[in-house]
Amino acid sequence: MKITETKLKGCLILEPQIFEDIRGVFYEVFKKKELESFLGYEVDFVQENSSISKKGVLRGLHFQTGDSAQAKLVSVQKGEVVDVIVDVRSDSASYGQHIKINLSETNKKSIFIPKGMAHGFLALTDQVVFNYLCDDYYNPKEESGIIYNDPDLAIDWNYPLSELIVSEKDLLLPTFKNLM
Repeated sequence: MKITETKLKGCLILEPQIFEDIRGVFYEVFKKKELESFLGYEVDFVQENSSISKKGVLRGLHFQTGDSAQAKLVSVQKGEVVDVIVDVRSDSASYGQHIKINLSETNKKSIFIPKGMAHGFLALTDQVVFNYLCDDYYNPKEESGIIYNDPDLAIDWNYPLSELIVSEKDLLLPTFKNLM
């Protein structure tokens, strides 16, 4: 497995070794020992979530706060997304910065997102099956987020904004400036 650090400290891209033959494909999504060795600390995933989205669905940008902050390992089992992570750690050198990466059933990449980062994705194909491993349980009292079209973050989703499908709840998220 190849692990690459992004410009957001602790946010990692995991690329598996892919074995393909006449039977199909095999790959390891992640290895706990390798991830922890790279990070220098233990990760204990306690919850797995899946979402199924159609083309144009934008989910995010979400995160949990306080003692309920979550690290996540995300991947796509079917389809393709543009995945966006925003650093919301006020003591971080990359505070307020974001990265974008395409995740797909073809490239089989995963992203490890440490605590203190907002996350969202846009479905680029007719059907997307998106998986999340989380190191803490969902706590609705600690959920937070940032509006996807925040002018200060200036995220280019490379998609017609008029064709986005965004939940009512996500349309009410605050801007980055209004988080605190």
